[in-house]
Amino acid sequence: MAVSRKFTPPMSWLAAFEAVARLGSVTEAARELDLTQGAVSRQVQKLEDTVQVKLFLRDRKRMVLTPQGAAYADRVREGVNQIASATLALQANPDGGALNLAILPAFGAHWLAPRLPAFLAANPGITLNLGTRTEPFDFSRETFHGAIHFGAEDWPDAGALKLWDEQVVPVVSSGVEIAGLDGLASLPRLQLQSRPWAWDQWFAVHGLTGVGAAAMVLDQFATMAQAAQAGLGVALMPDYLVQSDIAAGRLVPVPGAKPVSVGAYYLVWPHSTSDYPALVALRDWLAEICRDT
Repeated sequence: MAVSRKFTPPMSWLAAFEAVARLGSVTEAARELDLTQGAVSRQVQKLEDTVQVKLFLRDRKRMVLTPQGAAYADRVREGVNQIASATLALQANPDGGALNLAILPAFGAHWLAPRLPAFLAANPGITLNLGTRTEPFDFSRETFHGAIHFGAEDWPDAGALKLWDEQVVPVVSSGVEIAGLDGLASLPRLQLQSRPWAWDQWFAVHGLTGVGAAAMVLDQFATMAQAAQAGLGVALMPDYLVQSDIAAGRLVPVPGAKPVSVGAYYLVWPHSTSDYPALVALRDWLAEICRDT
């Protein structure tokens, strides 16, 4: 059901309110919007007069949201971000079809990027914009239409398409001598910062206990692979990321180790973009190529 435009305040008022709500300061909001402080204050006051609800508490030079103002700011920010996203998409591709996608660094570089030419060739009207995010985020505060997520189907307030289960294997430098699984206890263990549970799951599958704590925590798979190659320890790596290193002899799998799944990759999206044509095209394409993965 359409809502009467008489309930829609002017965009300039909403933009001023959102900036002050986010920054907590009329001065900083005015600087961001390239307006005078007086203009921003007047726009916020007009908005409060129109909705007849107090949105801020004035605390000296700070503007503190009331509970009602905080709830309203979340909804307004979502709308402002959607308008900004639509404007950027129109500028990037006047024919429509811009798609903003958040990706994981290793997945994006090693799995997605080599396959994207086929997707773009099949969808010539789509402009794809990629940004790196390693942790779940609030879609309403970003301009992404979707994201690649690793773990479980637990992204809040989002739809999800499972792509494939990741298999991890422990690898060491080819210069490190290790007889088998029993030798793991004597090796420093490398651990990815975003997956603190991975080693415990891998050990549980192999019936191992008391192996000890991680010796080094790293934030990227690429860095962890380099550390393993340098002989700094044993790394639990996705098999698709170390195939070339194993083939070249830079890394070797731990003898007797079985690949273990510690999570899956998902395409996730906010409900507001579930029918966005460019996202639908990507979702259908991923579903097709991952069907037999």
